[in-house]
Amino acid sequence: MGDEVILLDFWPSAFGMRVRIALAEKGIEYEGREENLSNKSSLLLKMNPVNKQIPVLIHNGKPISESLIIVQYIDEVWSHESPLLPSDPYQRANARFWADYIDKKIYSAGKLVWGTSGEVQEKAKNELRDSFKLLEGELGDKIYFGGDKFGLVDVALIPFYSWFCTLETAGNFSIMEEFPRLVAWAKRCMQRESVSKSIPDQYKIYDFLLELKKKIQIQ
Repeated sequence: MGDEVILLDFWPSAFGMRVRIALAEKGIEYEGREENLSNKSSLLLKMNPVNKQIPVLIHNGKPISESLIIVQYIDEVWSHESPLLPSDPYQRANARFWADYIDKKIYSAGKLVWGTSGEVQEKAKNELRDSFKLLEGELGDKIYFGGDKFGLVDVALIPFYSWFCTLETAGNFSIMEEFPRLVAWAKRCMQRESVSKSIPDQYKIYDFLLELKKKIQIQ
C-alpha cells in the first residue's frame, strides 16, 4: 500500500502553487481536487475547520494546512528526494525567515496593487517595490535564494511570478526594468518542470484577477 495523497486546491492560488511545486520536486503522485471557494466542499470544511481555506494536503487521511507548513511537511516526510531545506541549522533558519517575510509582505501588498487605486494603490506599490528590492539584495548573484539549489524560499516566492503581468498593468510600472535580477531568477525557476507545470500563464491569471476585481467592485 502506497501513500494516499490528496491536495485540496484552487488553480489561481499562489499558495496552492507552492504545494504543487513541492510535490512535483519530490515526484509524489497525488490526487488534486479543485475547490469552488464560493461553495466550499464538505471535505474542505472538515479537513480545515479553523480557517476553511485551501490549500490542504491530506496524507493518509490526515490534513495539513497553510502552504509553507505543508511544503516543509512534504520536505520532511519525503526527505530522500530533492531537499528543499538545507541541512545546516543556521541556513535552514534563514530560509524560513525569508519564506515568512514573503508570506507577510508580497501577497498583501500585491493584492492592493491590483485591487485598489489612488493613494492606497500607490502606497502598496511602494511597499511592494521595497520588498522586491530587499529580496533582490538577498538573492544577490546566486542562482537560487539558497545558492545553487532550488529550495524553500524559491518555492515560496515563484508563484507570485504569475502575478507580474497583473501588477505591472494595474500599477503602471515595470518589474523587469526595476528588478532585473528578480525576473532573471524567476525565468531560471520557470525552466524547472516542477515550476512550469505548476504555475498558470500570467495572462490567464491577469484575466482571472480582472474578473475578480469586477465582482468585488459590484459587491
